[in-house]
Amino acid sequence: MRRTLLAIILALMATGPACAGAWLREKGTGFVAATTTVHRLEKYAYEYKSSLYLEWGAFERVTLGLDVNEHQGLSGHALLFARLPIHDFGKAGRFAAELGAGAYHWQTTWAPMYKATLSYGKGLNTGWGNGWIAVDTALEYRTDQPLIRKLDLTTGLSSGRLLDPLLQVETTYIPGKPFYWSVTPSLIYRPKLLKSTWVLGIEQNALKSQPGLKVALWRDF
Repeated sequence: MRRTLLAIILALMATGPACAGAWLREKGTGFVAATTTVHRLEKYAYEYKSSLYLEWGAFERVTLGLDVNEHQGLSGHALLFARLPIHDFGKAGRFAAELGAGAYHWQTTWAPMYKATLSYGKGLNTGWGNGWIAVDTALEYRTDQPLIRKLDLTTGLSSGRLLDPLLQVETTYIPGKPFYWSVTPSLIYRPKLLKSTWVLGIEQNALKSQPGLKVALWRDF
């Protein structure tokens, strides 16, 4: 059971923010997101995971990034990646590929990890405003684990209102391990006097009987 839980926790530590995926950053611009998710274990005990995610438009057709994640000092990773466009179908959507390399750890032991992602993204026009949908499929290779497979879906509105909805669904399959899923409905909050965007959500996943609180801060630069 301990090895199963370890494998699942390590597999979940490579998720970026909702605005990643098939879209590249404009050359010379960037984006940073800091996220914390807290689950209550018992009356005075809490479990948390935190992440720092950075994207930068290095070239017109290349976006570089950094994804750092930590789970209470027990497990985590640091991953460098590059995103490249595959094809833009206009209103029908677009595809992009992402290749990453880095390292992950369990307690004080570190090992290499590699990740390949294929992303599809499409803008949406709805009666409630403009939005987007993104589907990301990924393979992760870690030296002491079977190949990890992921399929994630993100959809939300970007109407420019003070509040917009956001939904994230994440799934992970590790051969020989229980199937993992998480669902996080959120609200995107854009204060008019600040240049930052706040995201507040409730995460329910396959490992916890009670939902957790997810708070993120996004900022463009």
